[in-house]
Amino acid sequence: MRLGLRRRLTLAFGLMALLVSAVFATSTYLLARGYLLAQRERVVRHQAFADAIFVQRRLESAGADVSDILTASGTPAGHTIILQWRGQWYASALDQGRDVVPAGVRQQVGDGQAAVQRFRNSDGPAMVIGVPVPAVGADFYEIAPLTELDGTLRLLSSILIGGALLATTAGGVLGAWASRSVVTPLNRVAATAASIAGGELDSRLATTDDPELATIVGSFNSMVATLQQRINRDARLAADVSHELRSPLTTLVGSVDLLNARRDELPERSQRVLDLVTADLQRFRRLLDDLLELARADAGLDRRPTALIDLDELLRQVLGEVGCQPAVLDGAEQVLVAADKPRLSRLFRNLFENAETHGGGLTSVQVNRADGDVLILVDDSGAGIRPEERERVFERFATGATQRRSSSGTGLGLALVAETAAAHGGAVWCSAAPGGGARFVVRLPEAQPLPEATS
Repeated sequence: MRLGLRRRLTLAFGLMALLVSAVFATSTYLLARGYLLAQRERVVRHQAFADAIFVQRRLESAGADVSDILTASGTPAGHTIILQWRGQWYASALDQGRDVVPAGVRQQVGDGQAAVQRFRNSDGPAMVIGVPVPAVGADFYEIAPLTELDGTLRLLSSILIGGALLATTAGGVLGAWASRSVVTPLNRVAATAASIAGGELDSRLATTDDPELATIVGSFNSMVATLQQRINRDARLAADVSHELRSPLTTLVGSVDLLNARRDELPERSQRVLDLVTADLQRFRRLLDDLLELARADAGLDRRPTALIDLDELLRQVLGEVGCQPAVLDGAEQVLVAADKPRLSRLFRNLFENAETHGGGLTSVQVNRADGDVLILVDDSGAGIRPEERERVFERFATGATQRRSSSGTGLGLALVAETAAAHGGAVWCSAAPGGGARFVVRLPEAQPLPEATS
């Protein structure tokens, strides 16, 4: 699973802090360890050579007692002296002897060279210094414990590890803060862009004092302002064109109505021509009304309706207007919606006429409640709509293999259905009906009845 930007930034900061702190802790530990061991070795070496000289001088005396010499050497507490003289091994401690000294050190001292080595015995870490004493034919060894130094190094390593973990945590916290600082402006841009896409063209990014973001904010707001101007200009153009067409259309409709009033006086061929002209004028009139409605929506003139509408009454009325039996309606009793009644009537009229004209006939209208919303299911008996075409049928002037256009044949009816549903805080989509054919689902927020006034 790919991590998000914030998690990647937090992880990167944490890993970088861990790497830096680990390098620092390791280098600090190694330097401190080397320095402390070197200091300890210098002290032990100096003490061992001093004790070796003391033992040499005492052994040069006639009748010297080795045990007394080792006891009188005055070595620091914890140090042990082991002496090989005249083929015999002597030690200042009863539990120490030849086997305690590493073989490599014995070999090197036996060859006449001083030697030093760290090792671990039964009491813990220790250091042995071997010094040849050729004047008396002896090999001198002094063992010094490193337990205290080992404890110091362990404490130092614990502190450094804790510091590395603390630095890593601090790096992760810093990464989380930095990622939030980076992502927050992007989230604001995304939220504003979503508002604009939803039709709120007045949405803008808030101004900022950050010089790094000021240019982006200014460019984004300028782009949105330009886009809003272009959309408003196009919407005004469509509205103006549609308005200007109303006058000649009204004149044509009046003239055709006059001809239809005296239809019987016309020859049969002229009557057929008059029928064609009448049908085209009706289609042109519907197209003009649809364009005006869409222009109002594009211009942002639609407002969220607040009037309470009885959905059962409205649907029965629209079914009667399109010539369908009210028996196809089910479940609409006692359902209220806040709506603009003429526009909502137009929405359902377009759906019902679309089902009658292009869907093989309207078969069912069901009303269901779902989580505070009302779902109106409109089924037909046609061949249905292919899944890849179900979103496209709501586009303006949509054409396709299904040839399902608006109820008026203008290609705008279903687009108006989608626009009207969105203006009422709802939505519309298409699916397959259980019995075959297409199912159009309209979702609208359910309204609650107003409380009755009490005296």
